[in-house]
Amino acid sequence: MFLPVYIYGHPALGRPSADISQGEEGFDDFLRDMWETMYEADGLGLAAPQVGRNIRLFVIDASVLAEDYPACEGFKRVFINARITERSRERVVMNEGCLSIPGIHEDVSRPERVTIAYKDENWVDRVEHLEGMLARVVQHEYDHIEGHTFIDHLSTLKKRVLKKKLAALSRGNFQRNYRVVLPASRAGRVPGKGGK
Repeated sequence: MFLPVYIYGHPALGRPSADISQGEEGFDDFLRDMWETMYEADGLGLAAPQVGRNIRLFVIDASVLAEDYPACEGFKRVFINARITERSRERVVMNEGCLSIPGIHEDVSRPERVTIAYKDENWVDRVEHLEGMLARVVQHEYDHIEGHTFIDHLSTLKKRVLKKKLAALSRGNFQRNYRVVLPASRAGRVPGKGGK
């Protein structure tokens, strides 16, 4: 089932998420819905807060980036109760976008390498050392379970410049082909196909 994506400004995107217990009722169905939502919305990652649940879960399929970033080939993961345990001092600036912030792309500085500990979809403990684009994609989704978006990494000046665009997003003034939940009372509206 396709889940509506929560748009920037919604309180669910600003709260840190809680750990999940193995055997939680409905978890497998929810995980399946997250994959479906990510693919239908043309994303390469999706975190549970983006679909209204503040739990420490995100999914990534970075395979679509493999032509430009060969390390992304076959990188399809479920991250449960993830914790980034190490970040490199070296940082890299790259452009990012987000399903919860449609139509806005900005340069974001992030550590070049990270180590992340998590449980996979079978609840097996994993530790991965990632660099380059994979480190970036993981950090982007990890931000969501910590209650942040890439906007939080921008300078005060850049945030000021984007203020009107972000306000328009929260009012639903954007084009998109997937269902969304807005921060205001117009929640659930489906922008796109000729509408605002």
